[in-house]
Amino acid sequence: MLSSPPLPAAGAHRRRQPPAPSASAYLATTLTFLVLAALAYSRAAFPRFPHPPATRLCRPDAEGSWSAGVFLGHSPFSLKPIEHWGISSGGGAAWPVANPVLTCADVAGAGFPSSFVANPFLFIQGDAIYMFFETKDPVTSQGDIAAAISKDAGATWQQLGVVLDEKWHLSYPYVFSYENKTYMMPESSKKGNLRLYYAVDFPLKWKSEKVLMERPLVDSVIINFQGSYWLLGSDISSYGPKQRGELCIWYSSSPLGPWNPHKQSPVHNNKDNRLRARNGGRPFIYNGSLYRIGKDSGAGSGYNIQVFRVEVLTANQYKEVVVPFVLEKPLKGRNAWNGARSHHLDIQQHPLGQLWIGVMDGDRVPLGDSVHRLTVGYMFYGVASISVLLLGALIGAIMCILPLRWYLPHTEKRSDTLKTEKQVFLCRKFSSLICNINKLGSLIGGRINYRARKGRVYIAVILLILVVLTCFGTHYIFGGNGAEEPYPVKGRYSQFTLLTMTYDARLWNLKMFVEHYSKCASVREIVVVWNKGRPPSLGESKSMVPVRIRIENKNTLNNRFNIDKEIKTKGVMELDDDIMMTCDDLERGFKVWREHPDRIVGYYPRLAEGRLLEYRNERYARQQGGYNIILTGAAFMDHELAFKRYWREEAELGRQVVDSFFNCEDVLLNFLFANESSTSTVEYVKPTWAIDMSKFSGVAISRNTQAHYHIRSKCLAIFSGIYGNLTSKRFFNSRGDGWDV
Repeated sequence: MLSSPPLPAAGAHRRRQPPAPSASAYLATTLTFLVLAALAYSRAAFPRFPHPPATRLCRPDAEGSWSAGVFLGHSPFSLKPIEHWGISSGGGAAWPVANPVLTCADVAGAGFPSSFVANPFLFIQGDAIYMFFETKDPVTSQGDIAAAISKDAGATWQQLGVVLDEKWHLSYPYVFSYENKTYMMPESSKKGNLRLYYAVDFPLKWKSEKVLMERPLVDSVIINFQGSYWLLGSDISSYGPKQRGELCIWYSSSPLGPWNPHKQSPVHNNKDNRLRARNGGRPFIYNGSLYRIGKDSGAGSGYNIQVFRVEVLTANQYKEVVVPFVLEKPLKGRNAWNGARSHHLDIQQHPLGQLWIGVMDGDRVPLGDSVHRLTVGYMFYGVASISVLLLGALIGAIMCILPLRWYLPHTEKRSDTLKTEKQVFLCRKFSSLICNINKLGSLIGGRINYRARKGRVYIAVILLILVVLTCFGTHYIFGGNGAEEPYPVKGRYSQFTLLTMTYDARLWNLKMFVEHYSKCASVREIVVVWNKGRPPSLGESKSMVPVRIRIENKNTLNNRFNIDKEIKTKGVMELDDDIMMTCDDLERGFKVWREHPDRIVGYYPRLAEGRLLEYRNERYARQQGGYNIILTGAAFMDHELAFKRYWREEAELGRQVVDSFFNCEDVLLNFLFANESSTSTVEYVKPTWAIDMSKFSGVAISRNTQAHYHIRSKCLAIFSGIYGNLTSKRFFNSRGDGWDV
């Protein structure tokens, strides 16, 4: 029998009120607040889609976010992405056209939601090019066949809607003509057979013609070669490696059958040949030879298209060999529409001239990427949250000595001996635990004094780790800065040239500048205007896009706007080499410029006002509710329009002022634009964040802000006397998408 401790005096059973909240409670609360603030900041600094455009309505499933792009070439073996051909459409300066030409958002915009666009096939009829492709219902994931039409040689596409919808999954819509009729042979392996449809009202209405084969064939095509029709497909009725590695062949005198099995069929039937097995598009004939397009049947990642030349194809023999087939492989990774994987290519003779046209599907997202990013992101959040709780408990143990008398048994009934003994036993155990906690707190408190300088450093490091964990979690969950996807205008994409001006004293950050911005989705080329000193070699920069160094003979700021006939895009982004911002900020600005290609669209607004014009900063412009200047150190413009205006004869006096002050070239361009229009000539886009690297160096002409603004005010007075006043053109908060606030 355990001896009972002395009972407390009467009234002592009433528990004493706990002391006021300790410093540990305040510190734990502060930690929680800081982590939540870090979460809020990281969501602002890394918005996945700050203002979702049409493409961001696509909700990629575990398969990714597939889309389709167009390639052109003088032969099937010299295909280049459509953006390399500089094809313009619509008459606007916001072009040329760039891939992808078809996304699930385009399909959704036509009235039928889609979460998947892949397996495109072309069908050419006169000057019209039709594209048939698989589209998936985002709810049921059932595949249907949809169509689009292009009347400008593949540059732009108009959606026609779903043209074939069955109760089972459809994909791989191979379309061909035979005896003045148009047929479609989609994959219907879920139904367990291969069906043929004919066009009742091309291309919108199709009717079942017959079942070609009672086999679950996938990726099937028919080709007319050497007087016979050949059907090539993969039978997935087998199990194990054979299901993914077989290629079977049948032949007939008509595409309608009956079909006779090839003597060697299946011609590929083991896992070692899976790269050679399944078809990845329509076979094509070039210079008398037959070529088959194959793919990696796994199609999990990588660049999965292979081309084979068929050397022998008879009823008894089949032989093919791999041939070199090089398409420009995307170097931008997730920022390229097909940067992660591709598995289908259809090539045909182009209706215009001797060109060939190819259409390929592609995905910027690896298989299972969405699940992976969510898992990793929530793991970071979990570690940050647990760390806050543990840190709060640790500080509480250091700061608080828990009184044991709080945990003694309290009862006024002395007759209940058994109950009292149980309470005493549990209380002794709990008191022992409290004592150990108090000893641990004393031990840690003796080693770490948070009031001391060293202790504060420890706390600061822990806080920094928590903030970093929270930012990483947000980055993974919300997809980083959104740079993986460019912003379309009217469902179309384009690219721009990034132009920066520098010299040898600023070479230290040029490499970082080029490496960062070359990864942005819509950047096609980087042009470095070299004003002074020994220029770097092209090999010194790590770039995902071509880099061209344009060496100038004279060190002048006017070189920024020199006419350059080698620039291949209408849009130019003038960006100082010491400005760092996210790719998504560039993409948003590019979208706004494509909507207003006659304006200067940039990220740094200024206001010129007063009887004697004075140059004012962005904060003042916001207070006054207007701006009339956009700095061209970070701005989009039509280079043909802007550069010609800058070098016209009437701008000669202005250029002399720029040389005399070695300043104000952007102010001059704003005056020249304002003279050409009675409406707005500038447009402002607010960046999520931007870092001015010139603040960390001594080579920027704007480092002394007051002197810099004084010179610019002088320029305003001179330019207004030459070109007229621009104070009447004030704009702010005029955009409906919120990108200027």
